[in-house]
Amino acid sequence: MTPTITDAPDRAEAAALLHAVADPARLAVIRRLADSPACVCDLQEQVPIALSLLSYHLKVLRAADLVTSRRRGRWLDYSLTPDALERLHAALPAPPPRHPGPTAGAGEAATPQPYTAACPPQCADQIQ
Repeated sequence: MTPTITDAPDRAEAAALLHAVADPARLAVIRRLADSPACVCDLQEQVPIALSLLSYHLKVLRAADLVTSRRRGRWLDYSLTPDALERLHAALPAPPPRHPGPTAGAGEAATPQPYTAACPPQCADQIQ
């Protein structure tokens, strides 16, 4: 079951998580670590930025508890925390449920209908 974000503290946590991955370099690190753990040298090949800047981005991801590190000799290996992707998924709004229309068969999606319930009359004509 995917957790849902419903109250203010959860929304603040969701905003903090999304802010942590809002930078292209940090998002690239998350995507790379979703495949497998990696050392800094491997991450630097995937995210071609200065090592000091990469270290900063990793620090931000660690502070958000999305990434963890483990020392191996003089290298640090990074990996996603076990619940990182679930927490990021929960921070995003859920898609609206898909309901088959009256003519849609099993497994077929209904043709989307224009949304007009909350639109004033002058705008409803423009949507259709």
